[in-house]
Amino acid sequence: MNSPSEPAPARSDPQDTIACPGERYLVGGAVRDRLLGLPVLDRDWVVVGTTPEAMIDAGFRPVGKDFPVFLHPQTHEEHALARTERKSGRGYHGFVFNTAPDVSLEADLERRDLTINAMAEAADGSIIDPFNGRRDIESRQLRHVSMAFTEDPVRVLRVARFMARFHGLGFDVAEDTLALMRQMVADGEIDALVAERVWQEMERALASVVPSAFFMTLRHAGALERILPEVDALFGVPQSPRSHPEIDSGVHTMMVLDEASSISDDVEVRLAALCHDLGKATTPKSEWPKHKGHEARSALITQKLGNRLRIPKRMLDAAVIAARYHTHCHRVDELRNSTLAKLLYSLDVLRKPERFEGFLTVCKADSRGRLGFENTPYPQAETLCEAAAVFSSVDAAAIAREIDDKSEVSDQVLKARTRAIAAWRQELAAADATMPEEGSDDTSLEAGGDDDTGSGIRD
Repeated sequence: MNSPSEPAPARSDPQDTIACPGERYLVGGAVRDRLLGLPVLDRDWVVVGTTPEAMIDAGFRPVGKDFPVFLHPQTHEEHALARTERKSGRGYHGFVFNTAPDVSLEADLERRDLTINAMAEAADGSIIDPFNGRRDIESRQLRHVSMAFTEDPVRVLRVARFMARFHGLGFDVAEDTLALMRQMVADGEIDALVAERVWQEMERALASVVPSAFFMTLRHAGALERILPEVDALFGVPQSPRSHPEIDSGVHTMMVLDEASSISDDVEVRLAALCHDLGKATTPKSEWPKHKGHEARSALITQKLGNRLRIPKRMLDAAVIAARYHTHCHRVDELRNSTLAKLLYSLDVLRKPERFEGFLTVCKADSRGRLGFENTPYPQAETLCEAAAVFSSVDAAAIAREIDDKSEVSDQVLKARTRAIAAWRQELAAADATMPEEGSDDTSLEAGGDDDTGSGIRD
């Protein structure tokens, strides 16, 4: 039974007036989250002692493909028949299911991945906990229920995702569970995962509270190298200690990811933060700790990673843009007027202002995602914003009307925007006498940053 200090049981929806055949129990995340004191957003049910025909006769709508799952006719909550499963092949599709009426609740709970997800709540609010999930909630452990854990490689991703969600609550992966995850990697089970499922779990992890915990958990299990070798390769690659006291490129990337997550909950922004420095893993060791030209390499690797995982185009485009141009934002005060205009054109600030805002967030996170720089101001974002406003103020339509040869319109508009940026900078210089000298850099949109020169934020 529930103690007086526990949250109230998750009772049925008031709209739920349809009698369910068999005995039903609230299971999984709803029970777990209630015991953690978290909001219960979704409720799933297990029904024991009945058949698909009886569920349909009661008005439940079948929706399951692999095993009987039904939607309640009023609440539309999922109700699954209690089931067991037996491994019949490689990967996460190779299972045979048994949903006979004699399958018990405990047998159903035993097939689940983690003990904290293997609890049920009866109609009277009592908790059925045959695998000590409540104990592991109290001790903040992610622990497998049984050796059947090793039969489904998706569970490696799920454990990592739960770490991303619950790391801030003090959770860690139990040592014996981590050992099983490593064994699954060694046995090649993880190689059976398809790209869509990897991205599905990765996207949910990026939307979680501490997304870096997903990637670090995979790394501790030896799975990151197999699933995301581009990210794993960053660890152990040094950066200049002057601009990057954390030194390790992998550590820096995780810091940037968490910094971006503290600013924005947009998965698009967080993905871009993860990918912004992937090119550093391909810098020849003879050039370490400098990483000249890593931006172009990062963009190329990001594109290939996104294509492999079938990441949605909009998200992938934003990540490629951030990888390619983030150091230009760091050096905005040093860029030539023409280079700055070309940068803003490449960022497509007129047509995609939201993506531009996300780009600035990634750049800010990149600057602050360094040991000791977490609270450092980043005025470059405001400067680039102001430059974008000047760039956008030029009336391209008016210029087009004055040009007979329409093939010249684009070039003339860019020149006009370059002049507008030059005039804006001159006005700033007159106000504070800090105008950057035109031509003081030879940075084009094809040039790369250098970790060991300039402002120290060259990344």
